[in-house]
Amino acid sequence: MDVDAILDELIQLSHELGTEERQLAILGEGNLSADCGDGTFWVKASGSNMATIDRSGFTRVRYEVVMDLAALKDPSEEQIFHGLKDSLVGENMRQPSVVTFLHAICLQDTEATFIAHTHPSAVLSILCSQMGASPFQRHIFPEPIPVCGTAPAVVPYVDPGFALAEAVQDSLQEYKHEYGVAPKMLLMVNHGLVALGQTAQQALNITLLAEKWARIILGTYALGGPSYLSAEQVDRFADRLDEKLRQRQM
Repeated sequence: MDVDAILDELIQLSHELGTEERQLAILGEGNLSADCGDGTFWVKASGSNMATIDRSGFTRVRYEVVMDLAALKDPSEEQIFHGLKDSLVGENMRQPSVVTFLHAICLQDTEATFIAHTHPSAVLSILCSQMGASPFQRHIFPEPIPVCGTAPAVVPYVDPGFALAEAVQDSLQEYKHEYGVAPKMLLMVNHGLVALGQTAQQALNITLLAEKWARIILGTYALGGPSYLSAEQVDRFADRLDEKLRQRQM
């Protein structure tokens, strides 16, 4: 696809995720990005509403410039502001926000080409609790296993911005060292969900199923708490050929 077609997919994904009744992101919450395959990526500009966003709500930036900035130690606000401005591709693009670093790292350090960061109500009910991300570390029913991965990557609460991007990068590296693959889902404690999709549809599927998973986790506590699947059961379901085929079809 060309860069305009990728942007169209990103806009459609944003509208799906911003649908008010889903309670995944409201007002100016959430942000998205998509790899263009040419050393650049689209990323949502600050303040845009995901439900109503159009082309003007996204900006296109260069990976090289953003990642060079991300490699700096304790850059000043002026360095970040002017560096992000220098990363813009073309004229009349809106200034990228500091969340751009998070998206660049997720696109570079995983297999994803579409990134969706949202604040789903049920997921946040758990991430903002005393239990944090721990209820998501084991599965309680099969469906999330092939969609969301064997386990999520987890980041403790970090002030959103440059420091958060560094924490995300550390978490992704630790995850790949432990599991040998990149995650499909990243949970940020007291903050939200990042879906790491190879397509726009996969990013949407991860987000929707993570929110259903969270609602079911919350529901189990009315009846004594979760009954977790064993590690063997999780591995078995993850390796099933029929499930891999179903995922490709979805």
